[in-house]
Amino acid sequence: MNTELMEDEMRRALFGDSEPSVPAINSDVQDTVPDVVIVQPVKAAKKKIVSKGFTPRLRVTLRVGNEFEGEMHEMVHEADTLSSLVAEQEATKTARKKFRFVEVVSVKSM
Repeated sequence: MNTELMEDEMRRALFGDSEPSVPAINSDVQDTVPDVVIVQPVKAAKKKIVSKGFTPRLRVTLRVGNEFEGEMHEMVHEADTLSSLVAEQEATKTARKKFRFVEVVSVKSM
């Protein structure tokens, strides 16, 4: 065997027949992550429009007045709830703003 090989022959023996390699770029520069990353804004999901369906309602009838055993008026209050107790409390609370004496007559569903 020939002990004196030329440089090109040694390269072909080690790396095979390939085109001359491109000069390597400094790997430190290539591996770094840029400081500023541009991110595409994400579009917010559209909110579904919920149609108002059936709302449970109760009608509370009250007798109200400002004089003890005096003239009483009937007042009707509509509450958006299924609980008759909550409906009574709402109606009484709103009636007490104007009248001193409040009496619940009936609570009916609509």
